[in-house]
Amino acid sequence: MTLVGDLHETHGATFTERGGVNVVDHYGRPERTHRAVRNGVGVIEMGYGVTVVEGDDRVDFVDNAVSNRVPDSDGKGCYALLLDPQGRIETELFVYNAGERLLLFTPPSRLEPLLNDWREKVFIQDVELRDASAEFGVFGVHGPKSTEKVASVLNHASAPEPHLRFVRGSMADVGVTVVAADAPTGEEGYEIVCPADEAEEVFDTLLVRGLNAVPVGYRTWETLTTEAGTPLFDTELRGRIPNVVGARSGLDFEKGCYVGQEIVSKVENRGEPSQRLVGLLPDELPEGDAAVFAGDAAVGEVTRAVESPSLDRPIALAFVDFDLPARVDDGVTLSVRVDGEEVAAGLATLPFVEGSDLSGRLPRYPEGEAAE
Repeated sequence: MTLVGDLHETHGATFTERGGVNVVDHYGRPERTHRAVRNGVGVIEMGYGVTVVEGDDRVDFVDNAVSNRVPDSDGKGCYALLLDPQGRIETELFVYNAGERLLLFTPPSRLEPLLNDWREKVFIQDVELRDASAEFGVFGVHGPKSTEKVASVLNHASAPEPHLRFVRGSMADVGVTVVAADAPTGEEGYEIVCPADEAEEVFDTLLVRGLNAVPVGYRTWETLTTEAGTPLFDTELRGRIPNVVGARSGLDFEKGCYVGQEIVSKVENRGEPSQRLVGLLPDELPEGDAAVFAGDAAVGEVTRAVESPSLDRPIALAFVDFDLPARVDDGVTLSVRVDGEEVAAGLATLPFVEGSDLSGRLPRYPEGEAAE
């Protein structure tokens, strides 16, 4: 549920539901907002589920469950995945070490299943878990001028770096934590965490104090993250093996055993997964799950497609046979199905649009190159 609904309405917001949470869809003219972010800075209220993990065994407990190494010192974070026994992604997590506790940000629909599962596994460990979603407001600040924006309103600290490091300071006399985001929009970015009861003050500060910013809804978030080549949980990650998504920023191949690790290691040692995530340039906008063809053969499906405001054309992300780029280099032609007809498409190098930063979640595969 949005914490600053009245302020959103003041700016002309239209609302929608995502993962059981009420969020802003857009403020009118989302394409114009998109361009404003690419040229300046935008602010979005993030719809996370937030889990607090406390107790002496908190780091070991979470580290044993997730696919990446959990930081053991204050001020650091990581991007990680929770897998099922078949190695498929159950949820994504941003894990932050805040000293005496860990903060975990997850898709809101996955918070309750995560808590229920982990509470059954605590046993004799000194670990306490609770849903803290109602305690915090989280706002994303993204765009090539986001560092300047944060610097103009943040007191008692400097903007953190690199990705997923954080500092504590204040904005308009409200205590905040500022996290260096992993550039999901392909631009410099931060997430501002504040007490829920002071979220309105922080949101207003981010919009109108210091360097001005535009409010951003999730429709614009879709176009920004698609242009950046950032896989999202509901469309690209959920139910897939991390190697297929190219989600290497969420994997530590040297850490100990976690659920699903055996599958991830087998796929890694094989040299290549069965599919990869690529960018497509279709002549017309397809639906999500539209079939992708190489010649007459079906080779995959679209996961997300948008009209790109930056490129003024349709773009799409799709899972396809791993060797498809090589086959395209050999002359095979691509198409996607739109309204029952096959429409020509080209293969694109990700990201579609190069901004002020590169998404930390850009798909990468064993050969070490971004998906293309």
